Amino acid sequence: MAKKNAKLTTYLWQGKNKQGQEVSGEISAQNIALLKAQLRKQGIVSAKVKKKGITLGTKGGKIKPADIALFTRQLATMTKAGVPLLSAFDITSEGVDKPALKELLIKVKNDVAGGSNLADALRKHPLYFDDLYCNLVESGEQSGSLETLLDRIATYKEKTETLKAKIKKALNYPIGVVVVAIIVTGILLIKVVPQFEEVFAGFGAELPAFTQMVVNLSRFIQGNWLYILGGIVGVVFGLKHVLKKSQKARDKRDRMMLKVPVIGQILDKSAVARFARTLATTFSAGVPLVDALDSVSGAAGNVVYRSATEKIKEEVSNGQQLQFAMRNAKTFPPMAIQMVAIGEESGALDEMLDKVANFYEDEVDNMVDGMTSLMEPIIMSVLGVLVGGLIIAMYLPIFKMGSVV
Repeated sequence: MAKKNAKLTTYLWQGKNKQGQEVSGEISAQNIALLKAQLRKQGIVSAKVKKKGITLGTKGGKIKPADIALFTRQLATMTKAGVPLLSAFDITSEGVDKPALKELLIKVKNDVAGGSNLADALRKHPLYFDDLYCNLVESGEQSGSLETLLDRIATYKEKTETLKAKIKKALNYPIGVVVVAIIVTGILLIKVVPQFEEVFAGFGAELPAFTQMVVNLSRFIQGNWLYILGGIVGVVFGLKHVLKKSQKARDKRDRMMLKVPVIGQILDKSAVARFARTLATTFSAGVPLVDALDSVSGAAGNVVYRSATEKIKEEVSNGQQLQFAMRNAKTFPPMAIQMVAIGEESGALDEMLDKVANFYEDEVDNMVDGMTSLMEPIIMSVLGVLVGGLIIAMYLPIFKMGSVV
């Protein structure tokens, strides 16, 4: 007798494909687990799934990459100390405060207890454990050196998250200067200038050009502040929408960001560090160089370096040495290429790549610290010019009257 067809539910999903592009769609499935399995087969990592009319969120807060990095370090430490894998999961999950992370660890542990390999259990949660992570775990299980590979993954995740934090810090400072300047200027123009304008009205004399310009600007903002605010919000959300939907727009943004003074240098060095760190981690785990370059391409974080890595992979797969392929890409600094050349000649490529990653991570750290120190006086200077300029504009008529008297 034929089985009755199971009831299908329509879900809306959003996620990222293998190229890192944001994608979305609508699909029918029996349940969310089967839906995510279908998406994984298509190479899509589902970031958000919702049933029609119901938003499905993560219970107990969002699991962040930093949480996965910490869990990996704890798991690596315990397995290295000889703690059985299942016991390590029990100990780790008991010490977790975030309910969502605890639930995730329990699910992985139950799959392993049910006979699955750790790599297969992790692959059921692609939102938190990417292909690079799972492939390295699989290599460790097959070679019998899981604790060593977990330690390398933990180091990789920690270094990556530290680098991301430095980049965010570098980008947030200029944004902070602009926001503070806009807020201070807005308060002065809306609250302070109108009070001076009432005083000027009793003078009966023509105001200096600079003062009149500030007064006119104040009137304009008071009468149109709602439209101005709406325009700013619209532009911000419009840009976010365009960047989310258009790969071409994201690529253009990546190229433009590399040309921004100071910020571009930081992003450039961080991309080299990420390239070297990912390649060192995968290559040292026994992954063939061509396959390792696949992982590097996905973790590049910038279209310029992603394109360069894809070109390098093509040349290496045709028999070219890595050092010459990197030189032909015309993207990497001479120091990184020279270190790779030494690594290839000495048979210690992973070690040299690790040194390259450490060097450029330190460079990023120093540049961010230097920029932070530089931005503090710049903030004070910008605010000083704005506030000082407005004060001068307001007192110019008084100075003019004093000189006449």
